Amino acid sequence: MNRRFEYDHLVFDGMIAKVHKVGLRMGDGKVVQRDYIHYPGAAVVLPLLGDGRIAVIRNYRFAVEEKLYELPAGGLGQGEDPAACAARELTEETGLAAGKLRKLGGFYTGPGVSDEYIHAYLATELAQGPQALEPYEDIAVELLSQRQIRTMVASGEIRDAKTLATLSLYWMQEEV
Repeated sequence: MNRRFEYDHLVFDGMIAKVHKVGLRMGDGKVVQRDYIHYPGAAVVLPLLGDGRIAVIRNYRFAVEEKLYELPAGGLGQGEDPAACAARELTEETGLAAGKLRKLGGFYTGPGVSDEYIHAYLATELAQGPQALEPYEDIAVELLSQRQIRTMVASGEIRDAKTLATLSLYWMQEEV
């Protein structure tokens, strides 16, 4: 049994996520039931071109039935280094290869119910090559100025959490 929980029942073992029903002991000694979703983690990358533009993707997301503006990202493979994941996803989704990768930070996506942690990177010194999309991916690449992206964030046109968090990490570090 997991020592963090009084009980831990696996209720769903999916391709990406595992969903558990767990018992959490509260400060008053009572045990409350919670849903807990385990993810293997992920990496997101902000591709910065030499002229200051950022490569974003338009990615169809079936869960919300929309094409969202996002930064390239993907799940960590078993034992995969987050930087290697970021570099791989950048090339697969955009065709760009990073000459340099710098860690921007990281964040939990929904710590009230999930342990998913996303590692955020900045990619520079980019070289163009071909995309290598998965058969189920529907992704288009757009090169946007930072002014355009800020306008899209402010208007709500960009609403993907990992993209918003990564842009925030980058802009906060660059403005210091």
